[in-house]
Amino acid sequence: MTKPVILDCRNVWKLYGAQADTFLNTNPDPSSADLEAANLIGAVRAVNLQIRKGEIFVIMGLSGSGKSTIVRCLSRLVDSTAGEIRFEGKDLLSASEEELIQIRRKKMGMVFQQFALLPHLTVLENAAFPLEIQGVDKKTREARAHEVVELVGLKGRESYFPRELSGGQQQRVGIARSLAAEPEIWFLDEPFSALDPLIRREMQDEFLRLQNILHKTIVFITHDFDEAIRLADRIAVMKDGIIEQVATPEDLVLQPATEYVAEFTRHVSRAKVIRAASVMEPVNGDSFAGEVAHDAVIEVIADPVEASDLPHKVMEGDRQVGQISRKAVIDVLVGRR
Repeated sequence: MTKPVILDCRNVWKLYGAQADTFLNTNPDPSSADLEAANLIGAVRAVNLQIRKGEIFVIMGLSGSGKSTIVRCLSRLVDSTAGEIRFEGKDLLSASEEELIQIRRKKMGMVFQQFALLPHLTVLENAAFPLEIQGVDKKTREARAHEVVELVGLKGRESYFPRELSGGQQQRVGIARSLAAEPEIWFLDEPFSALDPLIRREMQDEFLRLQNILHKTIVFITHDFDEAIRLADRIAVMKDGIIEQVATPEDLVLQPATEYVAEFTRHVSRAKVIRAASVMEPVNGDSFAGEVAHDAVIEVIADPVEASDLPHKVMEGDRQVGQISRKAVIDVLVGRR
């Protein structure tokens, strides 16, 4: 069953330069050459995105691709030049400044690459700060802050100041702060890119753990494809302000829509994205070595399946939907599939 759309973005443009609005009115679908001739920069060009409730939607691309700009348009931190953005069915572009403030305070959470913690406040006070801005009483906001601080694994450090924390711990405080107001949608703009590789991996694990508990709608920005395929339900690949393709990690790698996406994904290990359901066979017999989930990637299930002479059941919930053999796994690992 397809999840409902919570954020709907249609034909959104963000142009920088003089008289951009007027230009788009007379040139509704300009080419790169048209924009260059008009001395305009097309940061976001005719973007259409539908983000579903409860999914992790990753927007990725190289530096300058427009991924951060589109997120700022979606949250109206910057105003788009043209297009339509609907959040929970409401026109976000027609919202007043006061309405936007309330939406951002109560409906949207944001985490950026810079931790932006308030240095004079403790971990607990930083986590409670959004609720203080909302006017929530001290007892209630501190109780909620204790909950989110524990949720991100910082219980016992409530009285620490940011300078007393590691980079990963500071980022956890930023995440706790953004969760305190219980947002409907969570925007994360390269939140782990400033961290060391080992800490970054830990934060990705923490992020997935939190999502398994909270089931938030998440828009996650990254330039790292390995990070994207590890976290995403769906990925949008951007280039020069344009969405090249929106697909699952598996479909991006196996069915790239453009040469750019094919090149972007060319060196990705197939075992990281191909799932058991994609290479399983019909059930044949009743002797099995074990079970694997239908949506498990080959990298995760390779060792036990490859080590057994018998196939493994492929399960979707309590129902067997197929079987997977050693040969199928080896074919993926050596690049035959």
